[in-house]
Amino acid sequence: MEIQETDIQTDRVLTIPNILSMARLLGVPVFLWLVLSPVFDGPDLDVWALAVLAFSGVSDYLDGKLARRWNQVSALGRVLDPAADRLYILSTLVGLTWRDILPLWLTGLLLARELMLLVVVWRLDRHGYAPPQVNFLGKAATLNLMYAFPLLLLSDGGGWLATLAAIFGWAFAGWGTALYWWAGMLYVVQVRRLLKADATAD
Repeated sequence: MEIQETDIQTDRVLTIPNILSMARLLGVPVFLWLVLSPVFDGPDLDVWALAVLAFSGVSDYLDGKLARRWNQVSALGRVLDPAADRLYILSTLVGLTWRDILPLWLTGLLLARELMLLVVVWRLDRHGYAPPQVNFLGKAATLNLMYAFPLLLLSDGGGWLATLAAIFGWAFAGWGTALYWWAGMLYVVQVRRLLKADATAD
């Protein structure tokens, strides 16, 4: 029994939405290398890092939209999409924290939420359930963070543009973190109800 709705329409692997998600995954180590270049006395490649993040945001929007429009929703896509989201968030947290752009407390707060979700997925797997489907709140949280991180990276400079980027970046980071935890708690409640009903049925 699966926790998500059974609206999978294809078992194909090489669909346009899946290729977009795979490209996003391949961009994760590239982004991390670009953003950490100044740390290891390399050139400042923040513009290219921002370009990779922009591609990630656009492809994140397109893969889901195209999958639904072209009836190419797949089991693989449902794994790749959230995996790419989380890996981008993780790599951005590592890169921006290493460069002292993000404070450790914020990084810890977001990583703690990911750890909580890993426990949820582990419990579901033990009972034979698939991971929970990403809900609208979780997508909204990810979108806020995807706006926040490029802006905070852009704020690591001088001038009015950096100041403006810092203001909007921290606003998106605050909303994104709050929504991220809210979505996580909804997953926990959903899973607890499911497992409780499962135990009652047994």
